[in-house]
Amino acid sequence: MTDQVITEIQDNIIIIRLNRADKKNALTGAMYTGISDALDQLEQDANLRVGVITGTQDCFTAGNDLVDFLNSSGIGGESPVGRFLRTIPHLSKPLVAAVNGPAVGVGTTMLMHCDLVYAAPGAKFQMPFASLGLCPEAGSSLLFPQLVGYRKAAELLMLCKLFTPDEAVALGIVNEILPAEEYQAYALAKAAELAKLPPRSIRVTKQLLRQGNEAQLKAIMKLEENYFTEMLAGAEAKEAFSAFLEKRKPDFSQFS
Repeated sequence: MTDQVITEIQDNIIIIRLNRADKKNALTGAMYTGISDALDQLEQDANLRVGVITGTQDCFTAGNDLVDFLNSSGIGGESPVGRFLRTIPHLSKPLVAAVNGPAVGVGTTMLMHCDLVYAAPGAKFQMPFASLGLCPEAGSSLLFPQLVGYRKAAELLMLCKLFTPDEAVALGIVNEILPAEEYQAYALAKAAELAKLPPRSIRVTKQLLRQGNEAQLKAIMKLEENYFTEMLAGAEAKEAFSAFLEKRKPDFSQFS
C-alpha cells in the first residue's frame, strides 16, 4: 500500500487517511488502489466493524491528480478508479467520513456512499465534471438529485458551483460541522459508537436503507462509466484539461 494512503486500526475501526498534503491529497491510481485495499480489508475482516475515511488535518482531497489521471485507463474496467467505484457502493459495513478543506470531484461524490459525514468549517465542496468536459460519476447523477432535488442538483452539477459546509448540511450531504481541531476526533467517536452496536443489526439496517436503489444505482453507474470514458477522450475534455495545465481559460466556443 502506498504511503500516500495510511491505514490504522483502532479496536474494531479501520481509519483510512489520504496523505499527500503537498498535492492537496489529489488522488493517483496508486492511492485509489490503497483505498480499495483498505475497504476490502474492512469488508472481509470479521473483527472490523466500521471504516473512517479522512485526509490530512486541513485537506480531504482536491479530486483526481489530472496528470496521473490523463495517463491512466479512466474509470472503467479494471482501472484503479473503476475498482474503487465498484467497491464503495457495495460495502456492507458503515463508512464514516471526516472532511476539511477541498473535497472536489470524487471527494464530494464519494461522500454520497458514506453513512455519516462530518466536516470542519473550512471544507469546500465542488463537482466540476461538466466544466472539464466530462459527466458525473460514482452514481452521483442518481444519488444527488435524490438527496437534494433536481433543481439544486442541476445547479451544482451543471454550473459546478462551490458550496460550503453550511450548505452541505442543509442539502443533507454532511451531518454536522465541528471545529477544525475536533472534526476528525468527532468522526472517530461516532465510528466507535457504531462499532459498539450489534454488528449484524447495523449491516442489515444499512442494507435496507440502500436496497431500493441497488439495481438502479448499478445501471446508472455503468451508464456514467460509458459516457465518462467516451468524453474523457473527446475534444471538449482535451480543451478543458489543456487549459487547466496551461493556466488559461478554456474556449468551448467551437463546440456544438
